[in-house]
Amino acid sequence: MLYEFYGQECPHCIKMMPIVDKLIAEGIEIQKMETWHNDENATKFEACDDGRCGGVPFFLNTESGQWICGGTDEKTLRAWAAGENISS
Repeated sequence: MLYEFYGQECPHCIKMMPIVDKLIAEGIEIQKMETWHNDENATKFEACDDGRCGGVPFFLNTESGQWICGGTDEKTLRAWAAGENISS
């Protein structure tokens, strides 16, 4: 499963939205989880983050174990989604 944890007003998250939405439109399934206004999503974020990032955006690929803390470029996000080895 691919997760994007984000905050609705987070400027870094807003910058990532077009890239994430583009990948979703191409058929890549990314579960978008807003954490600033949704307590359930915030709790899930805390469990998934496990102290790695501490903020949003946070991207987690549960199959590969790869994660991205903060904003990134489209190439890196595609590699993350594909389960390729990336440096976090």
